Amino acid sequence: MECKHFGICGSCNFYNENYEEQLKIKEHKLKSELAPFYQGSIEVYDSPASNFRSRAEFRIWHEDGKAFYAMTNLDKNGIVKLEECPKVAPPIEEKMWEMLSLINSSKLLSFKLFSIEFLASNLGEVLVTLIYHKKLDEDWQKEARGLEAKLDILIIGRSKAQKLVLTKESVIQMLEIEDQSYWYTYMDGGFIQPNASVNAKMITWACKQASTIQGRDMFESYCGLGNFTIPLSRYFSKILAAEVSKKSIQNAKENCKANKIDNISFVRLSSEEMSEALARKRVFHRLEGVDLDSYDFNLALVDPPRAGLDSDTLQLIAGMEHIIYISCNVATLARDLEELCRTHEVVSAAMFDQFAYSTHMESGVFLKIKP
Repeated sequence: MECKHFGICGSCNFYNENYEEQLKIKEHKLKSELAPFYQGSIEVYDSPASNFRSRAEFRIWHEDGKAFYAMTNLDKNGIVKLEECPKVAPPIEEKMWEMLSLINSSKLLSFKLFSIEFLASNLGEVLVTLIYHKKLDEDWQKEARGLEAKLDILIIGRSKAQKLVLTKESVIQMLEIEDQSYWYTYMDGGFIQPNASVNAKMITWACKQASTIQGRDMFESYCGLGNFTIPLSRYFSKILAAEVSKKSIQNAKENCKANKIDNISFVRLSSEEMSEALARKRVFHRLEGVDLDSYDFNLALVDPPRAGLDSDTLQLIAGMEHIIYISCNVATLARDLEELCRTHEVVSAAMFDQFAYSTHMESGVFLKIKP
């Protein structure tokens, strides 16, 4: 990928090496972090070289009566006015520049516009959230509907304590996993993996690990909208999946129905609460109708935030035969492996380049309990 803003824009901080060399550097870093726990090979899953981000957020910079897309600069002491962004997915790239031109032709749409968020599906849908420092009235809605119709996009308007959904607040995504199609509704504001191609590779890797065991039941924490849960359901009798976000749980249940899957119970509990429930320390009304005693878990999947796992969850999954740990922070993964490798051993590991041209990486490890 070539971009005229390399070396200036803070969005891409890993641009001096060609893409293949970037992958090698990231693989080496992951190997180094995992060395105390694992000395085997690491599977590396690359990203498309360009147009890979299906979710993108841009600040809006106003200058000389015009609005510009902007990002914080590499030194974090100013902004860069963007003229291109070749890492965004094709449906976004096809719409974003004409949309900016149309916004600039409308004082009503451009006035006090603060930022724009894009969410695209691989089926071509584009959801655009326009965020303002002003109250949005009927005149704004009328003009925004014209923009929505002209560009064939979906628009949401946001300001303080205000959210206006003009048509709908979601897009439909289709992922091919192990020669099977899975359908997901991606909701505005929900957690979504930003690189659809690498996301499919992550799920496929997790399915490959699950296929090596005789799956009984699976436990999942931080399940989100069912990203991993739904394709993994084919390998298990039952799955119990927890997530703290009410909106994500509703989304996950809808995605389950859309894929005609009936062996998953999604429950709205935090990781800590789920650990307390399974340890029988507390009873939660949100688990009404779920028979915890009926589960015979032999795999736990966790995909925590950058802070990693809490102590209760570590203790809980340490008692399960197999663990798939998806991590967005190799430092906290290494910290948690110090505890997990008291009871388990890492049998495979992978690096997923969700954020090409950035030093950030996703990784996964598969552990089995020690004899």
